[in-house]
Amino acid sequence: MMPPFKPDVMILAAGFGTRMGALTSDRPKPLIEVAGRPLLDHAIAAAREGGGRIAVNAHYRAGQIAAHLSAHHPDIALSVEAPEILDSGGGLKQALPHLRTDPVATLNADAVWDGPPPLAALTHAWTPAMGALMLLVPRDRAVGRQGGGDVAMDAEGRLTWDRSDAAFVHTGAQLIAPGPIAAHPARAFSLRETWGALMAEGRLYGTVYPGRWADVGHPDGIAQAEEMLTHA
Repeated sequence: MMPPFKPDVMILAAGFGTRMGALTSDRPKPLIEVAGRPLLDHAIAAAREGGGRIAVNAHYRAGQIAAHLSAHHPDIALSVEAPEILDSGGGLKQALPHLRTDPVATLNADAVWDGPPPLAALTHAWTPAMGALMLLVPRDRAVGRQGGGDVAMDAEGRLTWDRSDAAFVHTGAQLIAPGPIAAHPARAFSLRETWGALMAEGRLYGTVYPGRWADVGHPDGIAQAEEMLTHA
């Protein structure tokens, strides 16, 4: 499959409702507003720019996410994780019946973008030899990021783990072949397991996003993301 193509998109929105503290006492994090609209709607807007079918997962206060989708995005599939949360890999695995493309895309529900559509950056860089392709930003364009980077990238675009400040930050946006996810024997598991296996095979790649990205996974990230968008 060569670009342009429209991958089906999984928005990872399941969590425990703890990192935002009191802000999530009465709502799940994806429904916290940034710049006048819920975080989930920022992710949905990014998914609609270049994506196909969309699925969203939910755990903490899943009923509120279900009601929001029903009222505002009735075409989007919901995958509820209950009674236990399934982690990133397990959540994607459970949602695969809603996603029909190879590769599929993932986006995080606690991120905001300032720049071109993230899925376009991924689809134009994808090649069939890849097992997964992460969308990366340099540390200085990762607004609200706490800590160092995630990965180093070689001249061919292959990735290895690197937590230093000189490393690239993984934005949570990626294209990934669904086969290894579907074949994973566990119900709950992290995508880091799949990434590690692909890394060992030399099939985990990265491409750099030309704009800015904000991590809104913590309370301070809200104002930082709004500041980013104000000065876009």
